[in-house]
Amino acid sequence: MNSQGPQQHSITEAAADWAVRLHAGALTDQEQAELRQWIARDSRHEAALRFAEQTWAALGEVHKDEPVHRRRPASTVMPVRRSKRRRPWQRAAAVALVVVVAGVGWLRGPDVVLRLQADYVTQKGEVRTVQLADGSQVELDSDSAIRLEYDGVQRRVSLIQGSAIFDVAPMVGQETRPFVVQSAGGQTRALGTRFVVAREDDSQAWVGMLAHSVEISLPTQPKKGAAARVLKEGQAARYSPQEGIVPLDQFDVERATSWRRGVLIFDRQPLAKVVEQLNHYRPGRVVLTDSALGEREVSGVFRLDMLDTALATLTQELQVQRLDLAGLSLIY
Repeated sequence: MNSQGPQQHSITEAAADWAVRLHAGALTDQEQAELRQWIARDSRHEAALRFAEQTWAALGEVHKDEPVHRRRPASTVMPVRRSKRRRPWQRAAAVALVVVVAGVGWLRGPDVVLRLQADYVTQKGEVRTVQLADGSQVELDSDSAIRLEYDGVQRRVSLIQGSAIFDVAPMVGQETRPFVVQSAGGQTRALGTRFVVAREDDSQAWVGMLAHSVEISLPTQPKKGAAARVLKEGQAARYSPQEGIVPLDQFDVERATSWRRGVLIFDRQPLAKVVEQLNHYRPGRVVLTDSALGEREVSGVFRLDMLDTALATLTQELQVQRLDLAGLSLIY
């Protein structure tokens, strides 16, 4: 358990209080102004509030189908309601939230929230194979997480973060339940054996077929594009509520899943994209200080267990400078 100093504990208490009030309903004009002033007073306030809201949402979503993270407009302006006294449950909830947030430390929040939701989690640089009770296998990519929700109707897996390859046990004999992967507001139903799902953000993911076929579907008709599509071996598609299900015709599924073979493969990829991938697999963070550098193309095969060497090779080949700080590498 992490300890907090008096000042940090005060920030945590205030953030927890605001998080509960935000989730209880709309704020009055006066409350909106007070919240804006509180956020502006200290650079730590907004981060503390964000984590308190994520923790509150996660605690309420542990047993639901999909984690829901409530979004606040950047201006923090909420619909107006009539002023009312705070209810006793709000005070009790804020106190409980302070205990959780202060206990784990909000700086480590995303990892803790993830562990509240997930059954299996991988750290950065870790690739793991999980054997499920029905005989199916899941290969979890680095920094990924799944939650199992098997019942008498279907074998459902929620991909909460990252990407995973699913090698599905068929519906034979007594196993009559379909195998479904839910992520980013859509679902992928196995019609064959092996496929990959990669969650890109809360409302977008892509699916690639490695063997046989799957059916992708969205719960509601998207603004444009299809709401359902069958993918066959070698095909891939991206889905979102805005664009619907869009085929990725030039997408190389085998290359995109090269992590399962312990390597990352880049073929004339922008340096910005390569750095993004390195940050997904390597502890710490690499930052490009010049956006023009991000457009330079990179090709190569990098071993996951030698990414520090790969970073050194990149900077040498591109003839750029690198400054290493604690957990941070600046390329300029």
